[in-house]
Amino acid sequence: MTTQLGLPDDIQACLFDLDGVVTRTAVVHAAAWKETFDAFLRERDGTGFRPFTDPDYDQYVDGRPRADGVRSFLASRGVELPEGSPDDPPDAQTVNGVGNRKNELLLEKIRTDGVEPYEGTLRYIDAVRGAGLATAIVSSSANTRDVLRSIDAERLFDVRIDGVVARERKLPGKPHPDTFLAAARDLGVEPSRAAVFEDALAGMDAGRSGHFGYVVGVDRVGQTDALYAHGADRVVKDLAELGGHA
Repeated sequence: MTTQLGLPDDIQACLFDLDGVVTRTAVVHAAAWKETFDAFLRERDGTGFRPFTDPDYDQYVDGRPRADGVRSFLASRGVELPEGSPDDPPDAQTVNGVGNRKNELLLEKIRTDGVEPYEGTLRYIDAVRGAGLATAIVSSSANTRDVLRSIDAERLFDVRIDGVVARERKLPGKPHPDTFLAAARDLGVEPSRAAVFEDALAGMDAGRSGHFGYVVGVDRVGQTDALYAHGADRVVKDLAELGGHA
């Protein structure tokens, strides 16, 4: 049985990823990663370097905490860097330094171009809350609160588990389920009664391994089959397809 929200009728809470689900920032993240990694590889390998690609983003970076994304992608190219520390400067040749360079570029792009929400998602969240379900934002981004405030959406979530909270609580990021599990726990809901909404393959893996009651994949880039393969119960191009028009 599904409700008018397109969810099983025993779901009590909805856990939403930010980038690519609530806001149109996934493409901005991808561009910042490409600029960062291409510059790093060009300096390391010269003009014949192999550029960072969209499949690289999907497989190694999307949805993961920043340092994990750096580590994962560089390992795929046989590159290993010292970890460094979170306050490394953006020109440091460390995992944290490369990650901080990406974040610097991301913030520049957001300041220049602003942040746009997916209106279908905002309407769906309004409907979810109107139906009495609890809501949480679950993101690896350390900029989650600022992004939500910029679109006046912080009020839509009862709980926030983001990169800042994950670091404070020492929670491993996606594809591990720990951040989603923490959100369910903070809401007082069993994982089997919570639905996960994600656009990243790592997020699908987290939803599946966390044994959540329902996992919705949001396909913004034409990867429906991959989202299903990584654990989605249903894939939509926009959350408005699920119903629940507020």
